[in-house]
Amino acid sequence: MARITVRVQPRASSNEVVGYKADGALRVRVTAPPAEGAANEAVIRLLADALGVPKSAVTVVRGGTARLKLVEIAGVDEVGIRTRALQARRR
Repeated sequence: MARITVRVQPRASSNEVVGYKADGALRVRVTAPPAEGAANEAVIRLLADALGVPKSAVTVVRGGTARLKLVEIAGVDEVGIRTRALQARRR
């Protein structure tokens, strides 16, 4: 199980993993608006798909109403997350 910091851009033109920022946060874009948890759900779906884990393995631990979130992912270590996220970015 690993925890990563994710920087979210809601209301983007597409759902995508952008890559890592200099501060170590994974940057993602989602088309969903930041209302009623829609962006959080979109982030969970995007990360689960990009990392090859079930949606139930991805949890927003902190930052539910903020752009900067702490996300916990079960079944993958931090190195695996970084590798898979960068591979998803290249697709």
